[in-house]
Amino acid sequence: MNRSDVVSPSTADLYDAHVMKNYGRPPLTLVRGSGSYVWDDQGRQFLDFTSGIAVCALGHCHPHWVAQVQRQAGELVHVSNLFRNPNQGELARRLVGYAGPGRVFFCNSGAEANEGLLKLARLHGATKVGGEEGKCYKVICAQSAFHGRTFGGMSATPQEKIQKGFRPLVPGFAFGELNNLASFEALVDDTTAAIFVETIQGEGGVNPATTEFLVGLRKLCDRHNLLLILDEVQCGIGRTGKFYAFEHAGVKPDAIGMAKGLGGGFPIGAIWVGPKAAELFQPGMHGTTFGGTPLACAAGLAVLDVIERDGLLAHVTAAGAVWLAALQALAAEFPAQVLGVRGRGFMLGLQLTSDPIPYVAALRDAGLLAPSAGGNVVRLLPPLTASAEELANSVAIIRSVLSAKA
Repeated sequence: MNRSDVVSPSTADLYDAHVMKNYGRPPLTLVRGSGSYVWDDQGRQFLDFTSGIAVCALGHCHPHWVAQVQRQAGELVHVSNLFRNPNQGELARRLVGYAGPGRVFFCNSGAEANEGLLKLARLHGATKVGGEEGKCYKVICAQSAFHGRTFGGMSATPQEKIQKGFRPLVPGFAFGELNNLASFEALVDDTTAAIFVETIQGEGGVNPATTEFLVGLRKLCDRHNLLLILDEVQCGIGRTGKFYAFEHAGVKPDAIGMAKGLGGGFPIGAIWVGPKAAELFQPGMHGTTFGGTPLACAAGLAVLDVIERDGLLAHVTAAGAVWLAALQALAAEFPAQVLGVRGRGFMLGLQLTSDPIPYVAALRDAGLLAPSAGGNVVRLLPPLTASAEELANSVAIIRSVLSAKA
């Protein structure tokens, strides 16, 4: 048989035969991206307001990002953390510039960042009781939280769909109601080491923590010598118009988890730890093979370059306000289908009156990619580079879908 007679299997066939079935994927194979758009293997174009779930902060294939990753790939890719590399030191310096005095640890993902933060909380708890382990380790998180799918992150995520099948979970977690300070305060006792919340819950339904709540948590942590740890994996790196979403509240956490948009599409995670706990990790206590490689940090530096050079924080603030107003008007126009819009900047959630999955499918058919979230929410996560015209186009597509389903 000639090779020309062999029919190659389709991507769908390869997935069906060889890829684990832990995702319910739509019948869509994406093959190319540029800016705010992606194309599938049939040549169809989509406005991508999934952005890899808030990962592609600069859109797809941004020229500066591509150039820096290509340059670094031809120079030095990986050396392990047994040695220093210039890019890691420089990226740490620039992140400290945004977060304040402290230290940075690099890893590969948001889940890994959060896992490191949970270990940090236990180290802090031990210091509260003279170094004795197992007496002060409780971490208070929020209901509807999502902190990842590692055992620690999953145990901090009080969602049955995440935890089912994996019990027994890691002990030491309690859950208060987001934006209800009294519910958190009631959970604090002598075993409590930290409070750990998302500044804006993403998977839980785009639920922002209020300024009053975050300020109250800061005071609560100061009063009881707890670490205030903020998960900015999805809402950080400029997505709300500030580099970190907590900046809107004027609070200062003791530690921050970040990932997603930091690499602009290349896997990287990081934790920043302030002076109160920056020295807790000592050699041998925590590590990673791939975290903070020259290539990953080159990608992160390129993201920061473009955010700063092109004024993307100001762009997200201004364009996001106009976009939010347009979506709020749309919600008022279709009250039978849309309960409201919440979020900030380029992280918005359209709360529907029914299951969002049919709407996600209809939006995809109309040319807009957007993921769902908890609470019957369609998430809208455009790249930070999305233009006013692209944002307006997303509103027009959403209107067309709501009109068709009215």
